[in-house]
Amino acid sequence: MAIRYVHTNLIARDWRALAAFYVRLFDCKPVPPERDLAGDWLEAATGIDNAHITGMHLRLPGHGDTGPTLEIFSYDACPDHPDTYPDTPGFAHIAFLVDDVAAMAETVLEAGGTAVGELASRDVPGVGQLVFRYLRDPEGNIIELQSWN
Repeated sequence: MAIRYVHTNLIARDWRALAAFYVRLFDCKPVPPERDLAGDWLEAATGIDNAHITGMHLRLPGHGDTGPTLEIFSYDACPDHPDTYPDTPGFAHIAFLVDDVAAMAETVLEAGGTAVGELASRDVPGVGQLVFRYLRDPEGNIIELQSWN
């Protein structure tokens, strides 16, 4: 059986604004078409009555035209979601390799992101020095910025 990683889904209150954030800051590329999905099949798959979602896929950088995507969708109605932290069980963050963590962190903050922690570094024996920082995107999802020296 062949297995291939395909995508990660983010549910957003405003999928267009969140997609624009990832396109602008992280060089993600839109993968048409935009989605506008509803029907019995979606209700059956999600277990949500009258489910209706809109959104799009964004190709993640560094993997070419067939690499994995970040799927950003909005439901017509979204319940409030508690804040998550790096130690919250479940999916915790998405990570991007960048040239300059401090500079990219400032860009994230200027674009509406918020800080989770501070810039940190650690020597990883046999691998190198990791420089990283956790931040939140404009909708509160945690992003890790990292570089290796």
